[in-house]
Amino acid sequence: MTEPTSDALSTLKSELTRLTDEARGVADAVAREVDLPEAKARFLGRKGAFGQVMRLLGKLDKAARPEAGQHINAAKQIVSDLFDKASQRLEEATLQAELAAGAVDVTLPGRRTPRGALHPVQVVMDELIDIFMTLGFDVADGPELEMERYNFDLLNMPAEHPARDMQDTFYLSGHRVLRTQTSPVQIRTMEAQQPPVRIIAPGRVFRCDSDATHSPMFHQIEGLWVDRDTTLADLKGVLTAFLNRLFGDDKPVRFRPSYFPFTEPSVEVDVWNPERDEWMEVLGAGMVHPQVLRNVGYDPDEVQGFAFGLGIERLAMIRYGIVGIGHLFEGDLRFHRQFS
Repeated sequence: MTEPTSDALSTLKSELTRLTDEARGVADAVAREVDLPEAKARFLGRKGAFGQVMRLLGKLDKAARPEAGQHINAAKQIVSDLFDKASQRLEEATLQAELAAGAVDVTLPGRRTPRGALHPVQVVMDELIDIFMTLGFDVADGPELEMERYNFDLLNMPAEHPARDMQDTFYLSGHRVLRTQTSPVQIRTMEAQQPPVRIIAPGRVFRCDSDATHSPMFHQIEGLWVDRDTTLADLKGVLTAFLNRLFGDDKPVRFRPSYFPFTEPSVEVDVWNPERDEWMEVLGAGMVHPQVLRNVGYDPDEVQGFAFGLGIERLAMIRYGIVGIGHLFEGDLRFHRQFS
């Protein structure tokens, strides 16, 4: 038999009031978000307290059950809201803790950011470009992936020429190579314009060579001056002026005979190093070979020119006293911070 409706509803309401009060205390006491789901399930889970309350419905007659159900649902909503507010409280507490941990005291002095620096190779490259531009040269550029025709053939180095073996070239398919010098830029420039030509060609070059003083990739600046009345005296004058600007007027400069397939006559240029009490080779140069002029459509009886080339890494190592070329490319911040 069912209990009298009034007594059963009164008992149900009392139980619901007790549960909501208990849930309020539990929700207020939860201190960690990780504990919240278990505390909520204690009341609203399948085996929670409200599951027990639902059994009281069986003690009511059918006429009273709808009203009882409304009371139960209202109480469940109250309990659910209590745990939602607890969740919001814990989230807010977590946020405030994170903000407090990351707070910045604006009255403290700022942290000094370490200053960066240009790479020593770039420093020397920029300086050389500036010097040559003040001497009247323009900067020209060209592809690093080059055709053999421009890297060798038009520079007076046909297929059987022994100089090709000297270059230690990276050969690719389709008669292409990674350029071994920036001389192809000179060829492309002469093909594109008539004299006078006065350019420098800075850039990366590639050779199959690696030791303490050589790298498979390094940087060069090559120069070219072609005009109607250019002579070896112009070559000596320009390069002496350049080296005096670079090393100082007090450093003696000498020119020695040498050989390059694309210049005739050819010279190597040295600067006196008083610290080591010896001559220091810094660049190679020479008058542009007549055949090279013919290859680009110039008449060697009408125009002459001189060309020169130097390695940037070598000059950087000399300037900064760097023993191994590997320091320039290993990316060690302890090395690079010395130049900041």
